[in-house]
Amino acid sequence: MEIEEIPGVGAKTAEALSALEAPERALRSGDVATIASAPGISQGRAARIARGAIRLKHDDPGGFLATDRAREIYREVLALLTERTVTDYAAQRLETLYPSPRRSRIEEVRAFAREAIERDPDPAVLEALDGVEPLETPGDIRVRERCLATTDAERYNEAREAIPELSVEVVEDAKGLAELARGYATVIALDESFAGVTVEGDVQVRPDALEQPAEIVPERPLAFFARNRDRIRAAIEVHRVSSLEPDGDCDLAALEDGLARLEADGTVAGDDELDRLTTAVDDLDAAVSTAESVANDKLRAAIREEDVTIEGSDLLSLVERGAGVDSLLSRELADEYAGAVETARNHLIEALALDAGEAEIGRRIFGEEPTFPVDRDDDAVSRLREELTAAKDRRAGRLKRELAADLADQREAAKTLVRDALELDVELAIARFSTAYACTMPTFVWTEEDAAPTETGFSIEGGRSPVLEEPLEQIDPVDYDVEGVALLSGVNSGGKTSTLDLVASVVVLAHMGLPVPAEDVYLRRFDDLHYHAKSQGTLDAGAFESTVREFADLAQGGSGSLVLVDELESITEPGASAKIIAGILEALAENGATAVFVSHLADEIREMADYEVTVDGIEAVGLIEGELEVNRSPVKNHLARSTPELIVEKLATDAGAVESTATNGGRETTTESPPHFYERLLEKFD
Repeated sequence: MEIEEIPGVGAKTAEALSALEAPERALRSGDVATIASAPGISQGRAARIARGAIRLKHDDPGGFLATDRAREIYREVLALLTERTVTDYAAQRLETLYPSPRRSRIEEVRAFAREAIERDPDPAVLEALDGVEPLETPGDIRVRERCLATTDAERYNEAREAIPELSVEVVEDAKGLAELARGYATVIALDESFAGVTVEGDVQVRPDALEQPAEIVPERPLAFFARNRDRIRAAIEVHRVSSLEPDGDCDLAALEDGLARLEADGTVAGDDELDRLTTAVDDLDAAVSTAESVANDKLRAAIREEDVTIEGSDLLSLVERGAGVDSLLSRELADEYAGAVETARNHLIEALALDAGEAEIGRRIFGEEPTFPVDRDDDAVSRLREELTAAKDRRAGRLKRELAADLADQREAAKTLVRDALELDVELAIARFSTAYACTMPTFVWTEEDAAPTETGFSIEGGRSPVLEEPLEQIDPVDYDVEGVALLSGVNSGGKTSTLDLVASVVVLAHMGLPVPAEDVYLRRFDDLHYHAKSQGTLDAGAFESTVREFADLAQGGSGSLVLVDELESITEPGASAKIIAGILEALAENGATAVFVSHLADEIREMADYEVTVDGIEAVGLIEGELEVNRSPVKNHLARSTPELIVEKLATDAGAVESTATNGGRETTTESPPHFYERLLEKFD
């Protein structure tokens, strides 16, 4: 599949898609999440691209939904599916499902839907899905304390492409390498010629560095897993509470353990020694200041209590004015000073939890020479900070490399894990829709090589329109089948339009490859659906001409079309409408199309047509307390009675055949009773 052949994909978009690891697989399968991970492509745009790729794959010309009302029906049934999704991904993924005239596409989705409707939409699974989103690839990783070094310009370009997270420097010799080592914590030399060279600083000779990026830049896999930690955890939970089997290469326990060792910022979690070192570096200045205060407080208290040559308060005053402090402390308070300094040292060591080597450096912060106030040695503080920081970095680096090695091999498995969870949401939406509307998989009557015409139209048993606003249990099931062209008659508010909506919904869903809201459905594969809704008033001359032209095109080439028309007579005068509709039906019948025309002029149209038009009727059983009681399933070859006829019939029945008399000036006169009047009206309907 050539990417630029996909409808709506230009050179810029094709270039972005080419950056994906497996663009053709993603496009052919409609993998919206992977397509949306390409630079500059949103999830909505990804769905449109996927649909275009699917059409290209199946040589689908598009245009199945040939009218506005047909497109409305599709959007309505699609909304019923998408409102049952948990994730935004699943809603966008469902956008790649569309009614197609291509058998290969229909059967492809049908195979998917058959498995989907077997899924159990357990509330625990739906809850777990709430945290699943498509994975993101961090593009903002930059490591500044490490660099790559090489003497070769070609190697330089390879390194920049392979490991963009690190700076790449060109050096001429070991001297240049040494200069880099003074500016970077770690220098990784890519040339084997540097092996055995002794350079001060952390210089590693790794000719294989470009083939082992996770070892050189552990931040890469760690950033990916840190960015997507919660999403992967949610996907793991989906697999645990559902019937989904993880990919064979995915160890859920190992993956979960690795994520538990990772902080949200990409650092390693759960290591006591690293935590100790990190805290020590962060708290060093505060701990030194506190230790200094502890020593001074202790020494100040000792001076106040001292009584040797002068009063303690006088001594304190002299000392604070700097009068011979060193000699006074050395002579009179040497032990007290030593005790105060030891207290400060112990406080510092305990506060920072320093080990033996670190403690030795920490003790040097407070010297042996008596001074007051006790003062720190800033050089010793700097040395301790450098020691702690270096130890922390070494520890963090080793832990990062270990964790990155554990997680790097799980990256593809994690992607599959999340993708499968998102696809499960798509399947569960279909399953929930199927359950909500008591759906079944329709049966297509495929013709030989699916090319020759067939007399089959559609047959629906126990259908309930999903686009009605009433709850399913309040919708009367409808049985209806049509071969060729039929007129549908019936009383007002009897359900004629709802029947057309049901047929349209069933045909659209069937050609999407999805289950349909009925007990049983047989139908042919249609090339397109023309659904003309009831016109709101008489059309002007231009609109009328346009409508007639459209039907002329159908009469010429609509043998594979399904045509649904609701009260076309409303577009012009009733007399002219009957003639026009009769002519359209004749042309569609001759062409082999399948059509249902709803009309109140069925009798007139039948008289004007030059062939025996099938007229089906939605029959009202009668009027009960002023409300029509209707058999919603059309009766084959039956012209349904109108509402006015039913009302007159009810009046005649209720009144009975009784004559009444009245006295007028002493004379009896006999008048025609209402029943006779009603019967006269009823005769007009025969």
